[in-house]
Amino acid sequence: MPELPEVETIRRALAPRVEGSVLEHLEILDPRFCAPAPPEELEAAVAGRAVERLTRRGKYLVWELGPPAVQTAGAVAPEPVYLVLHLRMTGNLLLAVRPDALETPHLRVRFELRSGDRVLFTDPRRFGTGVLLRGPEARDAYFAARLGVEPLHPDFTADALGALAAGRRTPVKAFLLSQERIAGVGNIYADEALFRAGIHPLRPVGTLRRSQLAVLRDAVVESLEAGIDARGATIDDFRQPDGARGAFQDRFLVHRRAGEPCPDCGREIVKLRVAQRGTYVCEGCQPRPRSRRRGRGGPATSAPARA
Repeated sequence: MPELPEVETIRRALAPRVEGSVLEHLEILDPRFCAPAPPEELEAAVAGRAVERLTRRGKYLVWELGPPAVQTAGAVAPEPVYLVLHLRMTGNLLLAVRPDALETPHLRVRFELRSGDRVLFTDPRRFGTGVLLRGPEARDAYFAARLGVEPLHPDFTADALGALAAGRRTPVKAFLLSQERIAGVGNIYADEALFRAGIHPLRPVGTLRRSQLAVLRDAVVESLEAGIDARGATIDDFRQPDGARGAFQDRFLVHRRAGEPCPDCGREIVKLRVAQRGTYVCEGCQPRPRSRRRGRGGPATSAPARA
C-alpha cells in the first residue's frame, strides 16, 4: 500500500504540472471509485475549476479546486471543493505521455487539464476511492474524524507521542499503524522506524520511557524522510507519475529481509505477525519484551525490555 512517502512522492511530481491549471474534465470510468455518489455528480462538481493546490494529509492526496475559471458576470463565486483521493492497496496516479493512454491497464479515472496534461488513476484491485468535500469546514471535519498528527509536522514531538501512548498496552507496532493517532505511517515505515529506535514491535507502547519516545519520534521522521528521498518503495504496484519505480526497497534495513543478517549486529532478521501484519525485526537490536511470572489464577503478562 502506498504510505506517506509514496503519496508525497506523487504529490511533488504532479504539483508543478497541475497547480495553476484548470481541471477541464474528470472522467470516472469505474463507479466504484466514488460510490455511493453518482459519477456524473462528482464530474459536474469539479469540471472547469482551477487547481489551486495539490496537497497531502496522511496517505490522502487532495486536489484543492477553486472557483470555475469562467464565471457568469455578477454570479456569486461558489465555495472551493476538495477532491480527496486514497490510493489504498494498488492505486497510482500517472502522467499520460502516450497517445494510447486510454489503453492503460486498470484505468479507473482520467483527469483532463487545460494545459494539455492528463493524469490517469490506475488501480488493479479497485480499492482506491475519491470523495468530494465542499468547503474547508467539510474537509477539516473529514480528516479530524480519521487522522491524527502529521509525523512531518512540528506538532509531532516526543511529548505529543507520549500523550498519545500514555496508559496504552497496545503493541507499539499496532500503535504506529493507527492512522487516527499518527497519519501516514504504514507497515514498511513502522518496521524501519522501530529498528532505528531499537524497540521491539511487541513492546506495549505505554511502557516506553520519555527517552525512548524521543528516539522513536526521531526514527519515524528519519524513516519517512528516507523514503521520500528514495521516491518511495516499489514492492509490487507503486510507480512514480512518470512510471518509474521507487528505490527505497533497496535501502530497507529490516523490512522484507527475514533470514538475512542484521546490518548492525549480524544476527538473523526474523519475521513475526504483529497487528495482523508481517513484521520484520532483529531481536538482538530490538529485545523482545520479557514475560512476567504468571500470577495466582491469572495470565502471564509482559514486562518491558530495554529498547
